[in-house]
Amino acid sequence: MAGTDDQVERFLQAMAEELAIPESRYEQAERSYKSLGDWFHRPESTVRNFDPTAYVQGSFRLGTAIRPINDSEEYDVDSVCELKKLAKGDLTQFDLKQLLGYEIKAYHDAKGMTKPVEEGRRCWVLSYADGAQFHMDIVPALPNGMEQRLLLERAHFDVRWADTAIAITDREVPTYRQKTYDWPRSNPKGYGEWFKSRMAVVLARRKRELVESLRQRGVTASVEQLPDFRVRTPLQAAVMILKRHRDNMFAQEADLKPISVIITTLSGHAYVQEDTIAGALFSILNGMDRYIQHDGSKFIIPNPTDPFENFADKWEKNPRKAEAFFRWLNQAREDFGRAARAATLQGMNEAVSARMGAALSDRATRRIGGGGGLLRAASVAPIAPVAAIPSFGNAARVPTTPKGFA
Repeated sequence: MAGTDDQVERFLQAMAEELAIPESRYEQAERSYKSLGDWFHRPESTVRNFDPTAYVQGSFRLGTAIRPINDSEEYDVDSVCELKKLAKGDLTQFDLKQLLGYEIKAYHDAKGMTKPVEEGRRCWVLSYADGAQFHMDIVPALPNGMEQRLLLERAHFDVRWADTAIAITDREVPTYRQKTYDWPRSNPKGYGEWFKSRMAVVLARRKRELVESLRQRGVTASVEQLPDFRVRTPLQAAVMILKRHRDNMFAQEADLKPISVIITTLSGHAYVQEDTIAGALFSILNGMDRYIQHDGSKFIIPNPTDPFENFADKWEKNPRKAEAFFRWLNQAREDFGRAARAATLQGMNEAVSARMGAALSDRATRRIGGGGGLLRAASVAPIAPVAAIPSFGNAARVPTTPKGFA
């Protein structure tokens, strides 16, 4: 006899809560990039006249950031500094990188930061004090929305997310020191909006529920003013759980570890507004490989905001990465399938502890056994019936056209 639907959902909720980073970390990240933005706008700034705009990207933007596995690891806060009044024809990638680098180093010195500023392939890295336990990657960028819209329109692709596209620097491309219009592209704002669109119905409902809960406690709030990170949707929780499962499975094979943007993108496609973590997780695991294309010679996972970018491009150069992804997917199906069919809470724990981490799954089990509240009020949702939790097949499916593209 399998465990009840309530047990399965409560266990997954408890794991997501154990993985979740404190709200203070989101607030810390926001303060950090806003502080840097203020620095760029100070009267003495060498970039002030170029209208610099700093904003966060990556898992902090998506609400899928998870705690480090151990205290020796740092939170990686990815951010962008976009100079809105410069264009690609005005300077080289190298020039832009150095222009921002000068101000970032000046910020570092003015704030008395001790760890040196490091230069990455596409970014500058600010490492904060040891107690802060995080560093910030700052990607220099220029606007690229108009060019991106024209590029997508000519190919008859979806242009909904094009206007926030940016051009970025990459010191490994041949044109890095050449003045050219051929720059690497990105669109973290657009990707964030695409990801939000994949959970829009549930996100809006849960924000309304949280606002109502706050009002009942005498706290004035509105849906518009409520930060998205105050509410966790089943899609976000499922991505968090899958990322940690991946982390532990590839602890000894870091070079083969499936990248987060692939897991996040495929999860976003496969999620169909389920209102429970269990429903979301099992829909994602059952269906995420349907959104991987194969053109006869290579795998393709298009960037939803720029289908010309293939998130699986490294799979062609290193086929072991493709094998590793499907190996991970089959293992996740097996582990969470066994957890769903387990007769007891301890059986669920044992089904996933090897890949989720014994300490994490034990804490999740104790959290339920202790009878404490599992999630914030707006995160608690009705439980899906056991019949809605499917089993998993191990055969990889490789279709030709993923949903969500024009």
